[in-house]
Amino acid sequence: MKRVMALLLVLAPFAWAADNELTDQEKKDGWILMFDGKSTTGWMSGTKPMPAKQAENGTLNILEQGAYVSHYDRKFSDFHFACDYKFDKTTNSGLFFRIAKPGDGGIGRGFEIQVLDSYGKPPTRLECGSLYEFMAPTKQMVKPAGEWNHCEVICVGPSVKVILNGEQVIDADLDKWTEAGKNPDGTKNKFKWALKDMPREGYIGLSFHDKGKNCWYKNIKVKEIKKE
Repeated sequence: MKRVMALLLVLAPFAWAADNELTDQEKKDGWILMFDGKSTTGWMSGTKPMPAKQAENGTLNILEQGAYVSHYDRKFSDFHFACDYKFDKTTNSGLFFRIAKPGDGGIGRGFEIQVLDSYGKPPTRLECGSLYEFMAPTKQMVKPAGEWNHCEVICVGPSVKVILNGEQVIDADLDKWTEAGKNPDGTKNKFKWALKDMPREGYIGLSFHDKGKNCWYKNIKVKEIKKE
């Protein structure tokens, strides 16, 4: 047993990385660390640098971040994004992608994967893990408030896939949203534009919605998917 434990200790540094670090393999694969756990370098709140106070105990806390949506100051088109998040009870946040114009809050531009305290609720187009207003997750996979969730979003052209806590919950083709205010299944949404017509490149952002509610993010990273 001691020999096994000793071997594990030797192998551990090569098997995984600490929070807010990349493994050697991730570096080789081209992953970009978007948050180092110590500073808000590379992040903007609207048109201004994100306040340094948002870096909190190895997390990026979007509470009172100075804008509805903050964004990482680099555009991405096709990508694989990953992060961990946890929140207070009744918190409402969100992951925004392909934001065309910084400072506009992402409203009317790009799309959002909902981050919400939806534990125990049925999956809908407004609950956690949804392609907000457009598609409900196949099942509700979010954990209770205060527990860490792992989320991945993979975007290639019109394809958007969302994996929440190990379960793929969204598999969407944005080209199917051809009418403003209407989803492919006939249900309505509040947006005055069709997903098919939106830019396929933009910024990645984090939203702050409810005053006084914390939402912490860590291990935020992205890998560009190059077109063949």
